[in-house]
Amino acid sequence: MINDIKNNTRQRMQKCLDALQNAFTKIRTGRAHTSLLDSIRVNYYGADTPLNQIANVTVQDARTLAIRVWEKNMISEVEKAILKSNLGLNPSSSGEVIHVPLPALTEESRKNYIRQAKNETEQSRVAIRNIRRDAVDEIKMYEKEKHIGEDDSHRVQDEIQQITDEYTGKAD
Repeated sequence: MINDIKNNTRQRMQKCLDALQNAFTKIRTGRAHTSLLDSIRVNYYGADTPLNQIANVTVQDARTLAIRVWEKNMISEVEKAILKSNLGLNPSSSGEVIHVPLPALTEESRKNYIRQAKNETEQSRVAIRNIRRDAVDEIKMYEKEKHIGEDDSHRVQDEIQQITDEYTGKAD
């Protein structure tokens, strides 16, 4: 019972870290990488479809992405989706390939990306602390129902706090 709570807590906290890692992939670093376009969805015959399911995205050079759409009639839809994505990218098509040049990072945009990374990290830490609160509440409920003793309750709460400290450290 107690081990189940600790394992569940660890799993949920690991999911928070995975979500944080995913959020970090969406922050531009000044170099082209294909995961930058992972969040883009394209209207594919009435259904919102991830870009990587209707096109091949490759890195052409350090600051340019190349998108080869499998159906020529979808090129304009892909361009619209990239423009609407709020990534600040301006695609241009040349026949069958869409080129997406990444603009150079300015000092202001770097500061904004740092601020965004700090915000994502803080949200992750808050989620981890919420998971800790849920686990502690569950332990207190078991203590109240006399399934575990007071000493065991305090010991497990300390262990959960150590797990929380471990995962907030990983998030930082």
